[in-house]
Amino acid sequence: MTQSLYNEAIIEAGKDKTRAGRLPNPDATATADNPLCGDRVTIDLRAENGAITDLAHTTRGCLLTKAAAALLASHARGRPLATARALQAAARAYLEGESNDPPFPELAVMAPVKTVKSRHDCVTIAFDALADAAASVRAAKEGAQGEE
Repeated sequence: MTQSLYNEAIIEAGKDKTRAGRLPNPDATATADNPLCGDRVTIDLRAENGAITDLAHTTRGCLLTKAAAALLASHARGRPLATARALQAAARAYLEGESNDPPFPELAVMAPVKTVKSRHDCVTIAFDALADAAASVRAAKEGAQGEE
């Protein structure tokens, strides 16, 4: 199972350090944990005019978690904050076989994970952190507008 699960594209994505690290002064930070295996992803993001302008991640976990976080970080910049939950749902739907299309083409490398339900959370944990960070930014912006 391990050999077919960790294809070359996943291995390469897992080694990718693009956007790895922390952002100084992010608009929001969110951490998602998988207590069953110890995976953890923290997403820092900045947003302007309702869109993600910068993002960084710190990831502790298996190769699938690292690969998914790197792929998501490469894809998320420029996306509207309001689409983060939809992106999260689309990733889950893709892995669970409810959709044949990944939320963005690069995530198709995770196709081997579809058959290993116990590893779905390894992939989606980064999406969970992004959705939570985006929701925090949106809530803060709405709160600030309500105070004016």
